[in-house]
Amino acid sequence: MSSDWAVTTIGEICAKVFSGGTPTSTNPAYYEGGTVPWLRTKEVNYCKIYDTEQRITQLGFENSSAKLVPANSVIVAMYGNGDTAGRVAVNKVPITTNQACCNLVIDETKADFRFVYYYLMGQYKALVDLKNGGAQQNLNGQLIKAFPITLPSVEEQCEIAVFLEALDDRITLLRETNATLEAIAQALFKSWFVDFDPVRAKMEGRTPEGMDEATAALFPDGFETSELGEVPRGWRVQPLDSVADYLNGLASQKFPPTGSDDLPVIKIAQLRKGDTVGADLASRVIKPEYVVQNGDVLFSWSGSLEVEIWCGGEGALNQHLFKVTSSVYPKWFYYLWTRHHLDNFRQIAASKATTMGHIQRGHLSAAKVVVGSDRVLDSANCILSPVIDRIVSNALQAQTLSILRDTLLPRLISGQLRLPEAQAATEAALCGVLQA
Repeated sequence: MSSDWAVTTIGEICAKVFSGGTPTSTNPAYYEGGTVPWLRTKEVNYCKIYDTEQRITQLGFENSSAKLVPANSVIVAMYGNGDTAGRVAVNKVPITTNQACCNLVIDETKADFRFVYYYLMGQYKALVDLKNGGAQQNLNGQLIKAFPITLPSVEEQCEIAVFLEALDDRITLLRETNATLEAIAQALFKSWFVDFDPVRAKMEGRTPEGMDEATAALFPDGFETSELGEVPRGWRVQPLDSVADYLNGLASQKFPPTGSDDLPVIKIAQLRKGDTVGADLASRVIKPEYVVQNGDVLFSWSGSLEVEIWCGGEGALNQHLFKVTSSVYPKWFYYLWTRHHLDNFRQIAASKATTMGHIQRGHLSAAKVVVGSDRVLDSANCILSPVIDRIVSNALQAQTLSILRDTLLPRLISGQLRLPEAQAATEAALCGVLQA
């Protein structure tokens, strides 16, 4: 820590510290048609809060112990399921919270609220270690108020916070962009290959919406009967597992790590969170086809069924996961068709009378896809392949920035690293991603 940084407590830098309240759930007048944002701890997850999942009415607000939390307060989850306790967030609009939230209204003459937010984010483990109680370990307002914090000048706090916030904003923008790109890809795929909108338009004598004449000419102007019902004339219906290979993963425990150049094991948990932080390790002696690379399509067929384009780094494919590939069709085609059938696969898995629902290979054969003409596929490929490539590129950049933020954060908030050094490290990391 820099010698000019002061040691104080959270309570000393706050104008107010208070918890929220919950209107009684037995009175619908406290909830129905509510306009007052009301935050629960599950929404406190290292984020900026502009709105809440639930709202209460003004009557509910007035008849509970809930208090209005001014914008730019730091909110700490005191208890909740899993690792919720100790998480932090910043509200960007005035809100109310439930009683499990500790709301810190920062005295702006003493501290920058953003710096306090990042400080508590970086001190998550130390904060959680203070939890007490019986079966459910909790934090409380007194523990949080007494929690120590080291601070530079308010001006330097602001500079550090602006840098970290810019990283977070860039990560958020990349993820929001990917959500938009994914929606665009799915919409075009559904229009062409599921709803057959261009074919229907031509049958009605219309030019397909948003399509030039050359592209429209690639589509037939009528349907023919198939096992799926009416499909565009000349198009084929095939089983899902005929357009892609679904490689099931290995029992990774049969390949124990050697301690040298081992691979993180990609299980369902890693697929869901998108990285291999804290993952088990396996030996690299596994066959190359079981090694997962960025950009591979992974499908968890057991437990929590998900289909994702993996961007969490090299790893070993664990059992209960398919790596989906094709030597014939482009990635967008088998990825979007697998996603198209995901809801049905989930229903099949949920109907299994076991503790862990799953699908079988026969369900892949039973799921059908519609394959357009080569010219239609080529036209779609010119649009969708660059979209998928952009999604992968954005995801990798967001992953790099997240790792960088988590690496720089504890050093910046402790004064071990100066801001110019952090800025240089960020530029170097981004250059590396863009060049790759």
